[in-house]
Amino acid sequence: MKKYFLLIITVVLTSCSSDKVYEDLNKDSNAPAEVSDGQLFVSATNSLTDFIESTNVNVNNFRLYAQYWTQTQYTDESNYEMQNREIPDYMFSEFYRDVLGDLKNAANQTDDAVKIAQIELISVYAFQMLVDAFGDVPYSEALSAEGDTAVLAPKYDDAATIYSDLISRAETALSGLSSSGTGYVSDDLIFSGSISAWTKFANSLLVKLGARLVDKNSDLAKSLIEDHYANGISSNADNAYIQFEGAPPNTNPLWEDLVQSGRQDFIPADTFVDALNDLNDPRADKFFDPSSKIADSLNVLHYQGGPYGTSTPFNDNSHISQTLYSPDFRGVLIDYSEMSFILADAARRGFDVGDTASNHYENGISASMSEWGVTDTDKDAYLASSDVAFATASGSDKEKIAKQFWIAMYNRGFEGWTVYRLYDAPALKNSGTLDLPVPKRYTYPQSEQTINGENVKAANGGNDTQQTSIFWDTQ
Repeated sequence: MKKYFLLIITVVLTSCSSDKVYEDLNKDSNAPAEVSDGQLFVSATNSLTDFIESTNVNVNNFRLYAQYWTQTQYTDESNYEMQNREIPDYMFSEFYRDVLGDLKNAANQTDDAVKIAQIELISVYAFQMLVDAFGDVPYSEALSAEGDTAVLAPKYDDAATIYSDLISRAETALSGLSSSGTGYVSDDLIFSGSISAWTKFANSLLVKLGARLVDKNSDLAKSLIEDHYANGISSNADNAYIQFEGAPPNTNPLWEDLVQSGRQDFIPADTFVDALNDLNDPRADKFFDPSSKIADSLNVLHYQGGPYGTSTPFNDNSHISQTLYSPDFRGVLIDYSEMSFILADAARRGFDVGDTASNHYENGISASMSEWGVTDTDKDAYLASSDVAFATASGSDKEKIAKQFWIAMYNRGFEGWTVYRLYDAPALKNSGTLDLPVPKRYTYPQSEQTINGENVKAANGGNDTQQTSIFWDTQ
């Protein structure tokens, strides 16, 4: 999976949005001058999925923002400190240089229409993450730092306008998948060249784009979801996975961060643990380490989460499941559970998505449980519980969907954080030490404020704060 990493890490890429990505950094004169489009596609896929899976506090803190996990000793990131470690800088650099830059270079080296479609779909996925993290970002002038018309200080495009173009690009790519061409096969780390799988991914990506817009542009959201859901991911067999390997250098970054590092920095957060305990959720035994249960005052064993955003001894709390410590644990881009909860909310709003909100809701829970290895008996008992059944669970229909959606996105921190921002549910806590609310977005990189300050000042209406909402977050 990372088999081309050492080959291409020093190659000059075209993505440029800060001083870290404008320059030809640390170029190795002994490295190959050119890399094939397939190798670049592998590199971009690796960079994207490694970022998504990582829990390194310098890279990806979204599991903390979703309050699935908390930190044991150094709690800055659980208290939403972003700039000391230049965390937004890392995402900017990684996405523009190592994902989107590689993809642009790959596209420039091939005229295979199917390959172009695959490249475009990963590009759309990456740009959507950038917008969902920051809001306005460089887009129309991004990736243009070379040549006679190089742009070294790209403007920040309006986030809603970017979304509109991403939808058009995804629809064009969907059509392109049926063109003549071979597409990527051995260099396709997600679907191994299966065009039917890529087609389901493309349709699901359009559903996902629509789902973000439900409160901002309901008509467009309705059209996208209704037009594409039936041809999207419809079972766990369709899930967009990255399968990591059992030995370096192709291991899941979680293994590198939790095992190889030899540190004990992360434990399940009380926010999440308490929610599962209250529902007697059988996924708790899959999400957490059963051997780390804590005895209460009556000597009854239970899972205990660490107080969110407050330092706490590692061994005084329950621990993360050993499943996530496995070097070959799969990574996820889009899955059936996610699609099911999107459709549950769509049905709740009156969209025509082939079934009721209740049935889609149950499908989302069932898919999550099956993916994590919960038995059918435990799954059926859970769904029948009055605290879980759609007709009787507490809260509004929106809150019921959001809570189970959030639970199902465990270990997919970016999506869990987005569920909270989009639905304003479930209730998450202020950080324990600084008493700060959950961020609504990343603030812009310090490097961008230095190198591209005028454009940064104009972005997001001039509001570069953690509590400035992304354009689709209207509630």
